Amino acid sequence: MSWLLFIPACFALNMAPGPNNITAFATGARLGFWPGFLAALGRLPAFAFLITLTAIGLGVALTASAVAFTVIKYVGAAYLVYVGFHMLRARVDTTDLPAAQDIRSLMRRDFLIAITNPKAIAIFTAVFPQFLDLSQPAAPQFVWIGGTFLCLETVAIAIYVAAGKLLSGVINQTAIGGALNKAVGGFLVFSGAALVLGH
Repeated sequence: MSWLLFIPACFALNMAPGPNNITAFATGARLGFWPGFLAALGRLPAFAFLITLTAIGLGVALTASAVAFTVIKYVGAAYLVYVGFHMLRARVDTTDLPAAQDIRSLMRRDFLIAITNPKAIAIFTAVFPQFLDLSQPAAPQFVWIGGTFLCLETVAIAIYVAAGKLLSGVINQTAIGGALNKAVGGFLVFSGAALVLGH
């Protein structure tokens, strides 16, 4: 599978309007770009930890059985399609966002939102196997994939916080989340289907 497909597929996941991104949007709207951006960086250690757990689990599966790893790839691709359909139909709720606090507290809040999201490991498990070259050592590929995800996550943070600052009071947050849900969901359905057909 081409690495060129990984970048847009990964970035679609980064841009999905989940709890972290909606919170980043709201924080940017309330406090401005830099406080919102710094606060949202609190999710990166959480994602790095979850990525490491995922890589270890997939590495064990790869070592144990090539057949099991192939099954994980198919299930993962199907899961992307499922997530995409779910996002196409989902509603975005911004009515229960916490009030503004100091930056350290906001970073801790973003970390806790990320680390307690069970979908994170499921999504990482769905995506990572699709782009591994089994003829090459797995560890460097996990590092590359994980590092790329975290870099793209930082870009997504900047986009959401900047959008919150620029669009606050102009466009309803729920409307933006709904439009992103449809766009990202549609792309994930396409990506998952392409990965299944490409195996």
